Amino acid sequence: MIVRDRFLLSCITGFPDCMVPARNETICSGKLILRWVRITFNMLKGIIFDSDGVLVDSMPYHAQAWVQVFKDEGIHVRKEDIYEVEGSNHVGVINAIFRKADKSPGKDTYDSLLDKKRGLFMKNNRAKRFEGMYECMQLLKSKYKIAVASGADRTIVKDLMERFYPDVFDVLITGEDVENGKPDPEPYAKAAERLGVGADECIVVENAPLGVQSAKNAGMYCVAVATYVPAEELSEADRVFKDHAGLIDYLKGLAMSEDPVK
Repeated sequence: MIVRDRFLLSCITGFPDCMVPARNETICSGKLILRWVRITFNMLKGIIFDSDGVLVDSMPYHAQAWVQVFKDEGIHVRKEDIYEVEGSNHVGVINAIFRKADKSPGKDTYDSLLDKKRGLFMKNNRAKRFEGMYECMQLLKSKYKIAVASGADRTIVKDLMERFYPDVFDVLITGEDVENGKPDPEPYAKAAERLGVGADECIVVENAPLGVQSAKNAGMYCVAVATYVPAEELSEADRVFKDHAGLIDYLKGLAMSEDPVK
C-alpha cells in the first residue's frame, strides 16, 4: 500500500498530518496496516524509548569510551565500529568486537571492561538533551505509560535520566536488567511487561538498527530517527524520521489525539 493522499487519510482518521504515513510512503504488509490502524484509532497505551540517540545526544561519548577500552586490550576499533553495535548491552558489544578481532573474552572480561568503560564515560561525558524532547515527554506522560529500554548499564542510564528527564519515566530497563540485549526482543518485551501493556498497545522509538530489530522481534510498531546512522540503515522500522524535529512533531501528534482506550 502506498499513501497517495495524506490530507484525505488525515481527514478520515481525524488525526494530524504528522501522525499518518507521508505521501508516497510505502506500507508494505497487511500486518503493518493493522498495527498502524490499531495505534491510530486509540489503542495506544504505552511508548518505550531508547535512550542514547533518542532522548540524549550521548552516543559519541559511549563510543569514545569503548574505543579506549578496546585499545587497552590491544584491539583497534573506530567509533563507527561501535555505532554498528549501538543498542546492544556491554556483553553484546564486547562479544562483537572481540569476535571481529578474532579473539575470545575471558570469564572476567565483561565486568572489568564494563567498569573501565563506565569510568571513562562518566569522566568525559558531555551529553545533552535533544532540544524539545523534555517538553514532549511532559505531554506524553500525562496520557501514556512511558518507559526507557537502553543497552547501557544502569548507573549511566539512571544518571542521564535523573539529570535530563527527572520523574518522567514509569519504567527503566537497562543492559544489566536483561540476559539478552538488543537485537533480542527481551529489552522491549520486558519494558512492555513492566508497563502492563501488550506488544500491540505500544510504540517503540529507536535510532539504531539493532534496536529496531529488537522492537520488531518483540512484535512492536517501531519508529526511528536517523541520529547517528543513515536513514536507510533503519529501513526495518515502520517509520523513519530524518531528524528530531520530525520525530517530535509525530510524538506531539500522539499527545494531541483523543483519549486512548483504557
